[in-house]
Amino acid sequence: MSDPTPAARLVDRAIAWYQVRLSPRKGYSCAHRVAHGGDSCSGAVRRCVAERGVSRSALPAALRLLACYRAVALLSPQQRVQGVCCCGPIPIPFGFGRR
Repeated sequence: MSDPTPAARLVDRAIAWYQVRLSPRKGYSCAHRVAHGGDSCSGAVRRCVAERGVSRSALPAALRLLACYRAVALLSPQQRVQGVCCCGPIPIPFGFGRR
């Protein structure tokens, strides 16, 4: 990809900030990464935005987050995932996994 657009740079900085400042403090790992290995969702979306740009990354990002949601079913009760989704303007608490 050529030089990133201002929107792509903004998204990249936002994800980088999340990875450095919020992710280490949230107390759980990406369910997709725990279940399947590889990149966390934030890392995968960050890479996708760098390669494809913001608009062409929207659908792959949504599909990755759906796959992460589905990966929770593969986790044991000890790997329960819970936290707050900060993907929009309103924080939404959630909990996945078996009780």
